[in-house]
Amino acid sequence: MLGLSCLLFTMGCSSHQPAISNDLQASLAPADSPTEYLIQPGDQMEIKFFYNPELNETVVVRPDGGIALQLVDEVRVAGLSAAELDELLTQKYSIELKKPEVTVLLRSFAGQQVYVGGEVVNPGLVALTPAMNAVQAVIGSGGFKDTAKLSETIIIRKGPDNRPIPIRLDLEKAIYGNNPERNFRLQSYDIVYVPKTAIAKANLFVRQYIQELFLFRGFSFGFVYRVDDKLNID
Repeated sequence: MLGLSCLLFTMGCSSHQPAISNDLQASLAPADSPTEYLIQPGDQMEIKFFYNPELNETVVVRPDGGIALQLVDEVRVAGLSAAELDELLTQKYSIELKKPEVTVLLRSFAGQQVYVGGEVVNPGLVALTPAMNAVQAVIGSGGFKDTAKLSETIIIRKGPDNRPIPIRLDLEKAIYGNNPERNFRLQSYDIVYVPKTAIAKANLFVRQYIQELFLFRGFSFGFVYRVDDKLNID
């Protein structure tokens, strides 16, 4: 079970949230399109130096997204690809070494899971598989209850500065139609919430569901939460 996180929530959305944000159209690429893996807390990696093997290290990314390395000390790595981290470390070690040749090898992966809650049979964590969509995640949680309002499903995704982004999906159309939402790919740490009725106020939704869930069940998805009473989802 994941550790307890701070429980204040920021949900930045307009008063008329579109079915799918224009900023997230990249998530609607064909389901078989490859996506570059981004480093997550809990991942284990090897940092290898071709000319300076005494600096080789095996490290695990801390919950705060950082690692500590010889000579360069603290490096924030969460959210970077292996290639981006390779480039960053090469720059940092160029100050200390004449010719750094750095290779980043990801050895084990953590955090490849999403949380599915609301009107589903078995709310809880679901292992994230490549190109998984919201319907598949719900099926992994035992399916929808008869009381589920599929058309009002909300995905909560970690955005810039760890601020959650709410995305409304119509899973009823995704199941019975050929609309783009059926290709909406989930990402690690997404929260899929299937309500019983329409969610009118984002701050009320946060207080009654998210805060209670993470406070009493001990889940942590690395969000920084702050409730803003002026924000809502209509």
